[in-house]
Amino acid sequence: MRLRPSGTAAVLVECEDLDGVLATYAAVRAAVDGDLVPGAVDVVPAARTVLVVLDPRTSTPEEVGGALERLDVGTADAVDEEDADVLEVPVHYDGDDLADVAGILGCGPDDVVERHTNGLWTVAFCGFAPGFGYLTADEGTWDVPRRESPRTKVPRGSVALAGEFTGVYPRSSPGGWQLIGRTDLDVFDLDRDPPALLAPRRRVRFVVAS
Repeated sequence: MRLRPSGTAAVLVECEDLDGVLATYAAVRAAVDGDLVPGAVDVVPAARTVLVVLDPRTSTPEEVGGALERLDVGTADAVDEEDADVLEVPVHYDGDDLADVAGILGCGPDDVVERHTNGLWTVAFCGFAPGFGYLTADEGTWDVPRRESPRTKVPRGSVALAGEFTGVYPRSSPGGWQLIGRTDLDVFDLDRDPPALLAPRRRVRFVVAS
């Protein structure tokens, strides 16, 4: 675990890879929830880092760093299987890029759908827009390049692929991910508590919409 100060109100944990992020986030989140990291108020995972935000009125980066160094990240499960409820996301697999993605992967569109719906995905981290989760597959490695030319507007609810991740656009926005389908499920709603369905560590299964 490599720790870096981030101003006076946060400590950045650098990880080797995405698996390291998932394990580190799980360990830190559990420690913060158990009041084992003094002054920590938030934990934010990213692709290769985990940011631990603290309240500078009650703690310092040095105190938080000391607590983090005492964590046994190696024993943390990236996903708590007992507590993990699986969110089903119904998808209409009619995205504009589905055929292109099939060509990239050297298979047919139906094979892409079967692979996307086969097995579970885990939200590794969030970003880009409120409610946008980066989901990684439990089995199988995806490697889908972004579109050469991003779209100026991707419809809300679009289900897409980029790199090793899949995601659901929580609102209409520009985007360069490959669109393979769409869902009617509202993954982000400010009037809901919590607003985001796709929070880090959330388990997800994509299913073909009836």
